[in-house]
Parts: sequence; C-alpha cells; structure tokens
Amino acid sequence: MTSLIFVISADNLASGIASTAFITYLSSLTNVNYSATQYALFSPMMLLLPKFLAGYSRRYVDAFGYSNFFVATALLGVPVLLLVWLTSRLNIPKAPV
Repeated sequence: MTSLIFVISADNLASGIASTAFITYLSSLTNVNYSATQYALFSPMMLLLPKFLAGYSRRYVDAFGYSNFFVATALLGVPVLLLVWLTSRLNIPKAPV
C-alpha cells in the first residue's frame, strides 16, 4: 500500500509539472491581445490525443499483458527525456529586451 501511495503521488507530481510547463509554453505562443481565446483553443489539444489513445489501452493490455503495457508506456517517455537533454545543450542567444 505504501508503494502504491508513493507511485500515485509521483504520478500526480509529474502531471502537475508537465501541465505547468505546457501552460507556460502555450502562453508564449499566444498573442497578448487574444490570449484568452487562443489559450482556450490550444489547451484542449493537450488532452485530446492522450484521451483518445487511452481508450485503446485495454486492447493493448488484453493482447500483450500489463507488464508489457507498463514497459511500453515508460518507453514513451524516453524520446521526451532525450529532447529535453538536447534542448538543454543548445546555445540559443537571448533576444535583447
């Protein structure tokens, strides 16, 4: 039970961090004059594909089992970590303020 509590807490923390990063990214894309409208249009995009794919997770589990499902979902994070690492190594000059 303690491990389950830890895993759920870590998942919720990671979800909160990802949501904050995505909101920050969306805020940088919007025009100041139309930020509310543009944000209202962009934010559902964050949840559309994951919710759509989540509906098929049962079929994947039925075909391959839970352990393979969890390994596959963990491997989905590897490209993201690689992109974060590559982005941190870029030397992008800052625009003058």
